[in-house]
Amino acid sequence: MRRGLCTPVNRGDKMAAPMSIVEEIRTRVILQEFGIKNVHTTDYPGNYPGYDDSWNMADFKKNFRIDIVDMDENTMEFDMVGIDASIANAFRRILLAEVPTMAVEKVFIYNNTSIVQDEILAHRLGLVPIKADPRLFEYRDAGNEGEDDEEGSEIDTIKLQLKVKCSRNPRATKDSADPRELYLNHMVYSKDMKWVPIGNQADVFADINIGPVHGDILLAQLRPGQELDIVMHCVKGIGQDHAKFSPVATASYRLLPEISLLETVEGEKAERLRGCFSRGVMELEDRDGRKFAKVVNSRLDTCSREVLRHEDLKNLVKLARVRDHFIFTVESSGVLPPDVLVTEAIKVLMTKCSRFLNELNTSNME
Repeated sequence: MRRGLCTPVNRGDKMAAPMSIVEEIRTRVILQEFGIKNVHTTDYPGNYPGYDDSWNMADFKKNFRIDIVDMDENTMEFDMVGIDASIANAFRRILLAEVPTMAVEKVFIYNNTSIVQDEILAHRLGLVPIKADPRLFEYRDAGNEGEDDEEGSEIDTIKLQLKVKCSRNPRATKDSADPRELYLNHMVYSKDMKWVPIGNQADVFADINIGPVHGDILLAQLRPGQELDIVMHCVKGIGQDHAKFSPVATASYRLLPEISLLETVEGEKAERLRGCFSRGVMELEDRDGRKFAKVVNSRLDTCSREVLRHEDLKNLVKLARVRDHFIFTVESSGVLPPDVLVTEAIKVLMTKCSRFLNELNTSNME
C-alpha cells in the first residue's frame, strides 16, 4: 500500500453549513423542479451545533397555537402551528377512525319485495349518517349479547323503522308516463327511516330529532305491490372498526406555502409569473406606470410548481413550505359539528398519551 497516494482526512474539519442554511433545513420544506428537499425532521437534540432542540414544555406552550380560519355548519379550516408532522398525522387519523358515532349495525328485514337484494340494502342503510350525539350513549357489549339482549337498551341502542309500500296513483292521467305521477311512494329515501324510542328515550331525547342527517338519500325504487318492512338497530362505534362510524367526510392537512421573490420582476415577465400561481397568490403592483410582481397571499397556492417549467422564471422565485404550520380542513358528515369533532379528537389523543405514560410508569416500577 503506497501511503503517499492517500489524502489525509481531518475529521475535525467537517464543512459546517452556515446558520442561515441550517435554519432553512430545520424549518422549511423546499420545492424544487425534480424533487422536494428537507422532508425529514432534523430538529432533534445534538443534530446541529449551536441549537438546543431538546424538548421544553415552556417553549412548546409559547410556540404552539391553533387559529380558526373558517367554520360553518359542516366544515372547518384551522391552523395548527408549532407541532411535528407525526402529531398532526396522529390527530388526522384519530378524526378519521377513533372519534365515535352512531350507525346502523343490525338490519332486520321482515319484508323486501323490491329488486334490491337484502345484503345490498342493508349495506346502504348502514352507510346512512345518523344524527345522534354519541356522547349520550354507551358502547354495546357484544361479548355479553344474547337472545334476551337482541333488542338492546335505551342507553346503547337507537331503533329505526323503514316501512314503505308502493301503489298506483288513482289521480294520475291516462296519458302520463312519468313514474312520479303514476305511482305513490315509489322512491324510498332516508327520510322514511323513522325513529322508534326504546324505554325512556322519548323523554330523554324529547328535544332532539334523532334520525338520518340527510333526508334525500335514495335507498331504493319500488313499483306497485312492492314494499319494504325493515327495523334497524344503531349502536356506538368507531371508524377503525367500520367506515360507517367515521364522523368525517374528509379530514386532511397541508403545510403552509411560502413564496419568496429572489429579485424584482416587472413588465411582461411579471404578468407571466402571476399566471403561474393560483388566483390571489400574486398580483401586479403599479409603481410610476410600471408593473411589478408582488406576493400577496402564499396561503392560496396549491404548490403546482408551474413556474419551474419556465426557464426564464424558475430562478426568480423560491418555493417552500413551513414545516410546523399545518392547515387542517375538517368536513363533518353532519353527525356532529366540526368544532365538536376536533375537541373530541383532542380528548382521544390526550387519553392515548395518558395511557402511554401510565404504561411507562408501570414498567419502571416493575
